[in-house]
Amino acid sequence: MSLHSEIFEQPTVLQNLLANQFQVVQEIAAEIRARGVEYIFLAARGTSDNAGRYANYLWGAFNHLPTALATPSLFTLYNRPPSLKNALVVGISQSGESPDIISVLAEGRRQGSLTLAITNVTDSPLARSADFVIDIQAGHEAAVAATKTYTAELMAIAMLAVALEGDDSRLRDLEATPAHVEQVLSLDGMIAQVAERYRYMQQCVVLGRGYNYSTAFEWSLKLKELTYVVAEPYSSADFQHGPIAMVESGFPVMAVTPGGMVFDNVFELLTRLKNDYNAELLVISEKDAALALSHAPLELPQGIPEWLTPLVSIVPAQLFAYHLARAKGYSTESPRSIHKVTRTR
Repeated sequence: MSLHSEIFEQPTVLQNLLANQFQVVQEIAAEIRARGVEYIFLAARGTSDNAGRYANYLWGAFNHLPTALATPSLFTLYNRPPSLKNALVVGISQSGESPDIISVLAEGRRQGSLTLAITNVTDSPLARSADFVIDIQAGHEAAVAATKTYTAELMAIAMLAVALEGDDSRLRDLEATPAHVEQVLSLDGMIAQVAERYRYMQQCVVLGRGYNYSTAFEWSLKLKELTYVVAEPYSSADFQHGPIAMVESGFPVMAVTPGGMVFDNVFELLTRLKNDYNAELLVISEKDAALALSHAPLELPQGIPEWLTPLVSIVPAQLFAYHLARAKGYSTESPRSIHKVTRTR
């Protein structure tokens, strides 16, 4: 098993997760409603933290539940946890081993809050600390860089949003997602050629907004982990509040901008970066206007609802990071300095 093969497992993982866990998720949603949960308090690290950014948008937009991203050091190093009254306390971790994430759920339980673990290991310490568990069922993930566990976490988050909302049309949209991921994987050979163009890239920025704010952060993380490029993620709005000053002719800008409510805003910025700054653009989108700006366009399938685009748009980004690492001559299986399980406190 390799990183490349794990990227290609994602359609099957997502399909199986939806088929095997949606009933469990509906039961969790019923308990959330019964308990009168008023907000969600979410703890995660690394790739799982980027999944949490997606949850922040989705659970707010669909379920009207404010979602706060936890600061675990308040629970461990400072020992000054906030009040979690009427919260659903969620921990997301592929391994379920990180002590600081576990400490947040343990404190939530101590305060009488409802707790939920989203993890790939159902007998992990995190799972044992939770009232409920969503098993993302991604199977063994050997590569250090998380891929299939990330999209499975996104699917679990989307399943809970749909179960809480109770809209059958949303469920049909979820069921179409694995096929969209399968379609994007057909770009693999082309993306390998695109990566050669960026073999000598040492720094870049990665832009996204709305639901794909999470994608910008995860794409950036994969570039850092696998290619050692200094890749800084930004909301397209935040980027204009100062960081845009670093852009000069030929500066690489990665952008994920599928159609939806934020498209016009991101497109306007990309047009400015291309015409006024002569930036080097690599764009992930299904919109012809955005793809036309790109020196290396990566096209998404048509018809994906905006709220589900993060599950699909990250896949060409994963492939790009994988092929760029190979072009640079780096190991895709054992990146330097990092390990599969990181136990932070």
